[in-house]
Amino acid sequence: QVQLVESGGGLVQPGGSLRLSCAASGFTLNEHAVNWFRQAPGKEREAVSCISSPDDSTYYADSVEDRFTISRDNSKNTVYLQMNSLKPEDTALYYCATDLSMECTIPADDDYWGQGTQVTVSS
Repeated sequence: QVQLVESGGGLVQPGGSLRLSCAASGFTLNEHAVNWFRQAPGKEREAVSCISSPDDSTYYADSVEDRFTISRDNSKNTVYLQMNSLKPEDTALYYCATDLSMECTIPADDDYWGQGTQVTVSS
């Protein structure tokens, strides 16, 4: 059974850092593209970043470019999102997702999504 589990969220001050993890089970994560999304209360879900397969090309939303870094650890079947220089507007529930394709495409609601991890940036 394909499952994604996010972790690493929390409360951080502006300018701080967090590393989110997306652990996969039921499939080999490095054979597929993996996306990070976020959704803040009252706002639309936003695509944040993606890493493709097999070349590990990466993509970022303009709002996080140069602050966030997506990466894989194949030995742990995990994708990470390193978030630096966090801003209050980064506050959201962060999800990882995949449609099991190799290219970075937008997963449908009935593809594979984690339960989310909350990131709150506040002083």
